[in-house]
Amino acid sequence: MIVNGVAIDDSFAEAFPMKATRIVITAHNLQWARHAAVAATGFATSVIACGCEAGIEREIPPQETPDGRPGISVLVFSMSGKELAKQIERRVGQCVLTCPTTAVFAGIAEGEAVALGKNLRFFGDGWQTSKVIGGIRYWRVPVMDGEFVAQETTAAVKAVGGGNLLLLARDTDAALACAEAAVRAMRQLPNVVMPFPGGVVRSGSKVGSKYASLGASTNDAFCPTLAGLTPRSELAGCAAGQEVGCVLEIVIDGLTQADVGAAMRAGMQAAIAIGAAGSLRRISAGNYGGKLGPFHFYLHELLATEGAR
Repeated sequence: MIVNGVAIDDSFAEAFPMKATRIVITAHNLQWARHAAVAATGFATSVIACGCEAGIEREIPPQETPDGRPGISVLVFSMSGKELAKQIERRVGQCVLTCPTTAVFAGIAEGEAVALGKNLRFFGDGWQTSKVIGGIRYWRVPVMDGEFVAQETTAAVKAVGGGNLLLLARDTDAALACAEAAVRAMRQLPNVVMPFPGGVVRSGSKVGSKYASLGASTNDAFCPTLAGLTPRSELAGCAAGQEVGCVLEIVIDGLTQADVGAAMRAGMQAAIAIGAAGSLRRISAGNYGGKLGPFHFYLHELLATEGAR
């Protein structure tokens, strides 16, 4: 498929079941809510080593938050409910409780209950108090700028992680421009985050390695410096004038399969709009032959329909 001069591979992204939650961080002003959210979502690019994948979903105006203050919505994903609960408690305890003026609330009402302020209340050393409003328990923990308010629990739900796009461009400038446009488009949609720095990853990986201690290693098939050197190369034999000098990947986590598909579609459309005139050559996706993840997002279908197979 050729669209605006860009080749769209007849391929699919392979994604996996995850557990996820949304938390809402509010503060005296948006700046401090964002400080807490940025810290809480740090070192959360991949479950391979970080324990979770997380990102800022959107800003929330005061009229939409539980306490009428500016807020930031954060999505956190992990491979199990147990690990998700551990990551939430650590990140909220170290990055939100510690941040001036913040409070934290559940952003999803229905699902498996996991602790939010339930255990963090003990930081109050016996001075903590609770209040039940509308059947929901909140904890008030005295701190040096007043009190930290935290909803007792949030809800963990089934989610989808690992949707992805591979953008193949002539050079670094072109690849970055297309990736940045794609991420901007995806961030306009609810229920998804792109967990890598700036939403973009250069170190795409494959399963396995020549080194027994590594479960994943560089995706040599898409490394421009290895074109013609590896039998897996996806870049060898490019037509004259169509060489690929840079490949960037965007990984998408979402609350549902439809959310991930919608984000992939929006990202592709934004990159395609730049097109061949902006030196974008191809759009592809990463998969493992369909054997590891049950969610398959076919690029051609995403552009042609409103959903993923």
